[in-house]
Amino acid sequence: MPEQPPFPTTPTGSGSPAYLTGLLLGGRRVVAVGGGHVHARRVPKLVAAGADVVVVAPELHPGLAGLVESGRITWHRREFTEADLDGAWYVLAATDDPDVNARVVAAAEARHTFCVRADRGGAGSAWTPATATVRGATIAVQADRDPQRARALRDRLVELLEAAGE
Repeated sequence: MPEQPPFPTTPTGSGSPAYLTGLLLGGRRVVAVGGGHVHARRVPKLVAAGADVVVVAPELHPGLAGLVESGRITWHRREFTEADLDGAWYVLAATDDPDVNARVVAAAEARHTFCVRADRGGAGSAWTPATATVRGATIAVQADRDPQRARALRDRLVELLEAAGE
């Protein structure tokens, strides 16, 4: 039986069904399952937000090695177990294995913890928007589960704000 998104969706083109908010993750446990290029982009932003980041993955992207060496993140060099999510406020599932990502989402859901699933956004309970900072203001774009469109819109907004001197 195909996996069904556990959350309400909207028809394509009608915008995002997500309730947009800003998460204050300072000092809070965030678990990133998978150590590849997706987390090489996301984990430094979580660290910058003050999150207590734990990465669980057998291998780690070279871009994250410095964060481990400096003690800014914790790396568990092994496969994911459901107990990894105990005490987590926020979870990101970005492995190369859809079954592992589904297990991460299910374990997060059982703990009432929001979870981003990188390979199938509609199957998680949260999405990561395309973001940028322009003169002290952060903009975020979600485009009905279409990350390429969200990035393109974000880039255009940045161009417009910079051209307007904002």
